[in-house]
Amino acid sequence: MERREGLTLRRRFLVLLILLLTVSCEAKQEEASSCVPSRCGKIDNIRRPFRLRDDPSSCGDKRYELACENNQTVLYLYSGRYYVLGIHYNNYTIRIVDPGIEDGNNNCSSLPLYFLSRSNFSDTYISEAADGDPYRAFNPAAATIKTIFQHVVYLNCSDPVYSNSWYVDTSSCVNWHSKGYVYATPGELLEAGMVEVECRVKLVAAISLDWVSLPGNETLSYGEIHSVFSRGFELSWWPGACAENTSCLIDDCIFDAETQKVGCRPFYTCITPLGYEMVSCGDVPTLRIFIEDYLYGIVKGYYEIRGKHVWGPYTDYNVSLSQFGVDMGVVTARYFLPLISARFLLGLIFLLVLVIYTYKRRHLSMYKEIEDFLQLHNLIPVRYSYKELKIMTKGFKTKLGEGGFGTVYQGKLRSGPLVAIKMLGKSKDNGKDFISEVATIGRIHHFNVVHLIGFCVERSKRALVYEFMSNGSLDKYIFLKEGSVPLSYDKIYQIALGVARGIAYLHHGCDMQILHFDIKPHNILLDDNFTPKISDFGLAKLYSVDDSIVPLTAAKGTIGYMAPELFYRNMGGVSYKADVYSFGKLLMEMASKRKNSIQNEDDSNEDYFPFWIYDQLAEDQNDIEILESLTGEEKDLVKKMFIVALWCIQWKPNDRPSMNKVVDMLEGGIENLEMPPKPSWYQHDVVAQDDRSSYDQTSSSIDSKYTSSNYSREIASDDEE
Repeated sequence: MERREGLTLRRRFLVLLILLLTVSCEAKQEEASSCVPSRCGKIDNIRRPFRLRDDPSSCGDKRYELACENNQTVLYLYSGRYYVLGIHYNNYTIRIVDPGIEDGNNNCSSLPLYFLSRSNFSDTYISEAADGDPYRAFNPAAATIKTIFQHVVYLNCSDPVYSNSWYVDTSSCVNWHSKGYVYATPGELLEAGMVEVECRVKLVAAISLDWVSLPGNETLSYGEIHSVFSRGFELSWWPGACAENTSCLIDDCIFDAETQKVGCRPFYTCITPLGYEMVSCGDVPTLRIFIEDYLYGIVKGYYEIRGKHVWGPYTDYNVSLSQFGVDMGVVTARYFLPLISARFLLGLIFLLVLVIYTYKRRHLSMYKEIEDFLQLHNLIPVRYSYKELKIMTKGFKTKLGEGGFGTVYQGKLRSGPLVAIKMLGKSKDNGKDFISEVATIGRIHHFNVVHLIGFCVERSKRALVYEFMSNGSLDKYIFLKEGSVPLSYDKIYQIALGVARGIAYLHHGCDMQILHFDIKPHNILLDDNFTPKISDFGLAKLYSVDDSIVPLTAAKGTIGYMAPELFYRNMGGVSYKADVYSFGKLLMEMASKRKNSIQNEDDSNEDYFPFWIYDQLAEDQNDIEILESLTGEEKDLVKKMFIVALWCIQWKPNDRPSMNKVVDMLEGGIENLEMPPKPSWYQHDVVAQDDRSSYDQTSSSIDSKYTSSNYSREIASDDEE
């Protein structure tokens, strides 16, 4: 009788779990059956795991969402937008094509719009990556696991390449409007380091493996390559196929070559009602018997505490561990469970009290740390209350700008002058960003550095009060934003010289070396007389003047202005030369009145302009488009700024001048300047956009062919002084 009661309890428990699992599975099946395949244009069978944006939320997988635009199925992948040519459910691939490629046998002049390589995908070097990347460059469903698309690399070479048949000339189809010779090559040549010395990368794009299968591919014409481009390339959506199979994780998901279907590895096909993965269906393992008996014993002991009794083991298996597991469960329930429950409750209460106490103490500690710092350094800025700031800004009515560290509002002191009030965002670092900016700007007194008037520290509110710059930031004048007045080149030159003097003061004019790490047009403010003031010291760091190399745990700055040593550790340590590089990029934009990273219509290389201007200056061209409408004196100023900028953006920090030398170069005559070595290939904008491409070695090899002139050694020696 007692055994039957035990068996009944066990069976009820198992039946309840099985019913819950069955109901859950039936609900999922009913939900999936309500989703009918979608269609868009030529793609008429869009089904799980794929979905369209307008499909019901329960249909398909969000990771595989497609768009239907102008009756064209579109896949948004990383930063690119691709047309879908087909979805293959038999081998779990999707074929897409770059929208920049125009179909047609008679037109091969179109080019890919987007940079895409296998380095974008997490399984580039590990074919069974276990992360959540929905698309793969490898296809486990293939007969042999291999990549399913290839690279085409466009190389711009200064001299024609005759000796390498893999270099396919593109001039018969594409007009690049640039100097040199442009070739299309297989990506494997670049990965193997087989790049001609005088060539640099312009573009990397994906192409179908059909290129490899074409007869005589070593002598293809560019028209044939373009024809393969127009047929698109494939990606694997293998993770989505595995996600549909709920019996195992993606690590245990394999493709069965016999059934041509997705399945689980052997020994991972049975799941108990409790959710434990068991080995091989059939005999129940001893460990499972022990665990289930132990759980039964806990239930039995719980009933005994309440005055009820359940006798006998519920299992039908005769093993030595069965009764031992039940006895352990009973002891756990009768003696340990009440104690554990009481301790858990007390621990939970203690934890809540500790969290509340820590939270309050953390904020009090932050306020005390900031107060102690301000008193220790005898900083003279005025302290304002948050209420005073609200009055000064009329309720934060006029917003001047917004950045990563907070929002800037216009205010007015009671004495009359206008001010800029920077409200810092919520901090998770005990106010270290605030302290960094106050520590830096509070000790600086220079004509070309913005002046700190006051600050506010009140609970979680933190603010800095600066002098107001009526003409705003430099970017709207050199990039000619709407409503801005164009500046003369004489004024731009004076602004550049002022910024250079300000940075030189930060590096060499204080008792501490101050590195800004965020020199860019947006952080150069202009007063009524267009006098430049360096601002935004949120990323700035203080170092001893004796430190030639400074410790830095993470890259700091704005993409497009950051020095290469901030990205590549093999270049050595970080120094004040990082600010010199940023100033060089800024000076290049000021002289050209354009962004360095603007893409030309027929040129996808974002560093195209610095290379182009170098070639023009090296050939002593006087008919440069930028200089056409300028006077002779203005031409000399612009050329001087270009030459100094090219010195500043040298790849190696040792080849860049110090800011004191930069000031001397700007103040001196152009006849005293020599051309620097040509800047090396450094395409970090593209690298950052595409998750750090794997072409570091290529760029280093290209850089190695340049040597510094006597003039560069003179500049390097000036740094040592």
